[in-house]
Amino acid sequence: MRFQRAVLNAVLCGAVVFSLQGCIEMAVGSAVMGTLAATDRRTFGAQTEDKAIVVKGETRVANLVNGAGHVNVASFNRKVLLTGEVRDAAMKADVEREVAAIEGVQGVINELEVMGSSSFTSRSNDSLITGKVKATFVDAKDLYANSIKVVTERGTVYLMGRVTQREGNLAAEVARNISGVQRVIKVFEYISDEELKQLSRQPDNQGSK
Repeated sequence: MRFQRAVLNAVLCGAVVFSLQGCIEMAVGSAVMGTLAATDRRTFGAQTEDKAIVVKGETRVANLVNGAGHVNVASFNRKVLLTGEVRDAAMKADVEREVAAIEGVQGVINELEVMGSSSFTSRSNDSLITGKVKATFVDAKDLYANSIKVVTERGTVYLMGRVTQREGNLAAEVARNISGVQRVIKVFEYISDEELKQLSRQPDNQGSK
């Protein structure tokens, strides 16, 4: 566990130099998540679709916003979370409609704010917070770090994943106590304790997010 934490911290420090929200996920996923014993509770098919949804969503949003906003697209188990800033309410609705039309998307949580785009400093700080939350989940008892996706926007931490009610409450409480976190919003898909037991008996579905 100490080794994992050390590697994670090193990755985070290096990632700040070249990345914002998206790149930190890639760096943490490739360097550390593969060493965790925790499982990704999505099926392999859902993991693959989530990656395709994000790529398609980012492309469509970039064409739609065209520099008039800053939008992050995250997908977990085919549920899409939109965060960031857009020019006006019409653009916010257009972005949601465009993403909802992507094949495979089963729902959209639209957390876009109508305001000016966040600064480079703000986004860098969000990346650091995401890394700290992930690192703390690795160390926390009764939490499977690879079953929870973390997205941070202007100090607000969004938590996605397939978790039990107890796991969701614990993850939110852990995140709230991390320096820099303004608030925590749970965007979980809840499963029962029995479903968790069944997942635990299945072959490892682990994959990067």
